[in-house]
Amino acid sequence: MEAYKKLLLGNRAWVRERLAAQADFFQKNAYDQRPEFMWIGCSDSRVPAEDVTGAEPGELFVHRNIANLVIHTDFNMLSVLQYAIEVLKVKHVIVCGHYNCGGVSNAMRRQDLGLINKWLRHIKDVYRLHHRELETIDDAQKRFDRLVELNVVEQVQNLAETSIVQKAWQAENRPVIHGWVYDLRTGYVNEIASMRPGAKMDDIYRFEWPVVEAGEG
Repeated sequence: MEAYKKLLLGNRAWVRERLAAQADFFQKNAYDQRPEFMWIGCSDSRVPAEDVTGAEPGELFVHRNIANLVIHTDFNMLSVLQYAIEVLKVKHVIVCGHYNCGGVSNAMRRQDLGLINKWLRHIKDVYRLHHRELETIDDAQKRFDRLVELNVVEQVQNLAETSIVQKAWQAENRPVIHGWVYDLRTGYVNEIASMRPGAKMDDIYRFEWPVVEAGEG
C-alpha cells in the first residue's frame, strides 16, 4: 500500500469513530466555528495542537510555522491573528514552542541553509538579546532548552506589540496571551509566560487611539 493511502484509511476510521460517539458531529461543525483559543505553534509534525491539548475540532484556531514565530512583516500570521481576534473573538492566544525544536537548533548554528536563513534570523536575534544568560549555561542541551523558552517569551511580547492585540485590549479587555512550551520527552505542556490586557510594555511599542466621547459617531 502506498503511504498516503494510510492517511485516507485513517480518515475513514476517524469518521466512523466520531459518528459512533455523536451521530450529528459533522452536521454541528459544518457551518460555524466559535473557538475560544488561537494557537500559534511550530510546524513540527510531533506537535499536533489538538492532540497535545486534548482539544476537540472547533476549539482551536490554529496557525503554525517554523519555530512558532510572530513576525511583524508576516502577513500570513497577521491575517490569521486579525481574523481570530476581530471576527472569531477569541479570548486567548497561545504561542506554544517545544523542546528539541529543529528551527531553534539550526538558528544556533552557523550553517548556510539557504532561504530559511532569513526566517531563522529572528531566532538568532533572540539569542543576541539574551546572550549573556545563554552563554553562562555550559550544558549544551540546557542552553538549547532555554533558548526555546526565551523564544516563546519574545513571541508573546511580539503579539502584545501588534495593533491588532492592543485594539482588542482597549475595546474589549481581551485576549490573554500565553506562552507555553511542550516537552517532547514527557508529553507535558508548561506555561512560562503570559500577558493580560493592559500589560506593561515599552512605550515605543504602545499605540494610542483617539478617545471617542459619548454620543460621537
